[in-house]
Amino acid sequence: MHNSIANEPLASPVFREKPKWTKEEAEAALGFVLKKIDENLEVFSRTFPDAASQGGVYPAVDNFEWTPGFWTGMLWLAYEATGQDRYRETAEKQLESFYDRIEQGVHIHTHDLGFVYSLSCVAAYKLTGNEQARIYALKAADLLLSRTFPKAGIIQAWGDLNDPNQRGRMIIDCLMNLPLLYWASQETGDLRYREAAVRHADQASRYMIREDASTYHTFFMDTESGAPLRGTTHQGFSDDSCWARGQAWGIYGFPLSSRYTGNAELLERAKRLGHYFLNRLPADFVPYWDLIFTSGAEERDSSAAAIAACGFLEQAEQLPVLDEFRSLYENAALHMLKSLSESYTTADLPNSNGLLKHGVYSKPGGAGVDECTIWGDYFYLEALIRVTRNGKAFW
Repeated sequence: MHNSIANEPLASPVFREKPKWTKEEAEAALGFVLKKIDENLEVFSRTFPDAASQGGVYPAVDNFEWTPGFWTGMLWLAYEATGQDRYRETAEKQLESFYDRIEQGVHIHTHDLGFVYSLSCVAAYKLTGNEQARIYALKAADLLLSRTFPKAGIIQAWGDLNDPNQRGRMIIDCLMNLPLLYWASQETGDLRYREAAVRHADQASRYMIREDASTYHTFFMDTESGAPLRGTTHQGFSDDSCWARGQAWGIYGFPLSSRYTGNAELLERAKRLGHYFLNRLPADFVPYWDLIFTSGAEERDSSAAAIAACGFLEQAEQLPVLDEFRSLYENAALHMLKSLSESYTTADLPNSNGLLKHGVYSKPGGAGVDECTIWGDYFYLEALIRVTRNGKAFW
């Protein structure tokens, strides 16, 4: 359907150069994050920050919905970066709730099991060899695999598979859930996990990317015939606009599948999505919540910048040394991180327990608008660790 996607030339030469952001400044940005995590360790030892803050403060919630893994993932990132046992010990306290979630069937009818379990249980197993965490990560992979529609070649996003309002819906966020399946296939030798992930990534590449390299947030497939039906949005401005966080999921998600599969075409798709994103950034490199906006009074989404920064760093890592875009994408990530560290952190909000302000959860839903978002905090930390420690992500 979309085999000849336009690759926009970059409108600004600014990404040809690194920003004036020193190693010491990057380390200071990481230090601020670790200090904030330390302040939150006691409150969020057996509970989790909610998806978005309220007045800059995350309420404490139990393990449900799609976001608990981000806080636990931050703890594992902090442990990976510092080796300090307090982060590991707190993360390990939380693992039991991830086990209980599967045993009790709490909000498991969702593709977001990848977000939840890659950053908690897979991370625990990769860093510490925790066998129980491995077992539950594989159980989560089984649940995710059960959401596939073979004829449509997709993993359904939300809800009961027979719900007519949700049946056959894939969303661009799911690209970040596929690494759980790739990992499960590597661990078990069972190719069903990998095949489902490969097929979904291919279908997302085929149908969720428009001719101009913008993306749909959601896309419906006919689960009986496998035919494409229609692209829509759930959190963007309109069905034909480009939701900024969705574009960022694609910038990061397609390269993750490329890393596992070696499919260079997915990396090419991510490049094109990245150019569309970069060409619509305002002067401070942090996008508006929907890329239909490039100026004005609409809210920014700092979380989209943090996700995209990770995606550009992942792309740069995979590109050949002589590829003209390798250094350009590294520079783009650094420009965004510099801006986030200087103008978007909660350093001037002493009562906030979040990291990045000016995030948007759902503008159409009126939820978490101009607030901290826990995934924005996570990806900001992941990106900082990538650039200061050459750290590896858990995806």
